[in-house]
Amino acid sequence: MNKRELSDLIQTLGLEPHPEGGYYKRTFESEEMFADSERFNGHRKLFTSIYFLLTSDDVSHFHRLKSDELWYFHGGSSLTVHVIHENGNYEEMKIGMNCENGEVPQALVPKNSIFGSSVMEKDTYSLVGCMVSPGFDFQDFELFTQAELLEKYPQHEAIIKKLAYEEIPE
Repeated sequence: MNKRELSDLIQTLGLEPHPEGGYYKRTFESEEMFADSERFNGHRKLFTSIYFLLTSDDVSHFHRLKSDELWYFHGGSSLTVHVIHENGNYEEMKIGMNCENGEVPQALVPKNSIFGSSVMEKDTYSLVGCMVSPGFDFQDFELFTQAELLEKYPQHEAIIKKLAYEEIPE
């Protein structure tokens, strides 16, 4: 896909730059709320969903959510979601349609995991949907620096240097 076609897709879907990298647009949010006295002063949306587009020239930087996030493949190239689980284990989830090659069309990133993503092929993009439950709110979104993650997970240095910010942009 050339830059013009990519720009047209971003404009057609109404995507905006995301702080973690890539582009996004909130597409759905539940009207249903539930009591959440632990967070958000009492009430929170049951779920939210976004389009998320990542190019092979960018990465989704390591971040953490306090909710589960389901990823759904929509198109473009396959995507790798890199996960450091709460127990410190590292996992790669390949999201795409080449099931014979270990890809899956949807995958779950458990709450409190640290994760980011990258596009598997060069000169292309991945378009996925991400559904968060309980619903996403930036109050639950935490970005990490390389130094923060290397202190806790030195065994994952290579992927941390690839996907974590040296300094979090303002």
